[in-house]
Amino acid sequence: MYYPRLLCLLLSITSILFLLIGLVRPWLLLWWEDQQNRRKVIKVYGTIALVFYLLYWILAFIPVA
Repeated sequence: MYYPRLLCLLLSITSILFLLIGLVRPWLLLWWEDQQNRRKVIKVYGTIALVFYLLYWILAFIPVA
C-alpha cells in the first residue's frame, strides 16, 4: 500500500505546484478553456489537490494484509 499512497501524495503536491503557477499565469494551465482566470485555476487544481490529499490519508487507514 506504500506505492499508491506515495502516488497520491506526489499528485497532490504536483497539483498544488500547478495551482501556484496558475495563480501567476492562468493561461499556462487552462489553455483549453475559453476564459482563463484565477478562480477556474483554484477550482480545477485546488479540487484535484484536495481529492488526492484526502485519498492519501484514507489509504493510511487501510490495513495491509
